[in-house]
Amino acid sequence: MAKTTSFAEKAAKAMAGKKGSECPKCGETMQNVLVVSAEKNEKAGYKYNQRFVKVCKCNEKEVYA
Repeated sequence: MAKTTSFAEKAAKAMAGKKGSECPKCGETMQNVLVVSAEKNEKAGYKYNQRFVKVCKCNEKEVYA
């Protein structure tokens, strides 16, 4: 029978494998966030632009504002 993993083991494993690069300013781990913006077309419609932005504590207010 297989050994079941506890919540503590799962949490420790998740914290050990943090994904992302470090910010050169604050040293925090940067996370990729999908930013969707709507722009109006010439034909009275909307076009949605999607892009990934790396976010940390330094630029958090600029991205989410």
